[in-house]
Amino acid sequence: MIYGIGTDICDIRRIQASLDKHGDRFAAKVLSEAEFATWKARSARWPARGVRYLATRFSAKEAFSKAIGLGMRMPMSWKLCEVANVRSGKPTIVLHGGLKTWFEAQGLQAHITVTDETDYAASFCVVETQAAKIVTTQLTL
Repeated sequence: MIYGIGTDICDIRRIQASLDKHGDRFAAKVLSEAEFATWKARSARWPARGVRYLATRFSAKEAFSKAIGLGMRMPMSWKLCEVANVRSGKPTIVLHGGLKTWFEAQGLQAHITVTDETDYAASFCVVETQAAKIVTTQLTL
């Protein structure tokens, strides 16, 4: 059963302006430690790719926060929500701390997709409850 849906589109030029104004502090506020390391590595090799990486993570976290219905208030925070990739490249949400505890207590599961183009990054997130698995199982019997 769907618990919530969230979507976000982010102007990459706005992210670049924030980086220009605040430097690494902006990225450090939005990214987890693992994401920050990836961002630094990508930015060093190809700065535009680093900005797009930051924009997709920003967008994905916004979409996730909308899907869980909390916005950017506790237990949701930028650093406790991480967007990682599984071996195939598929993006996935990895939660930490109080956000992970809250999310698991609710019995939720998240699905996220991210994309970027020249000027925009966009994300779409669907959060479902465990009840969906029970219904799906019953329908396939």
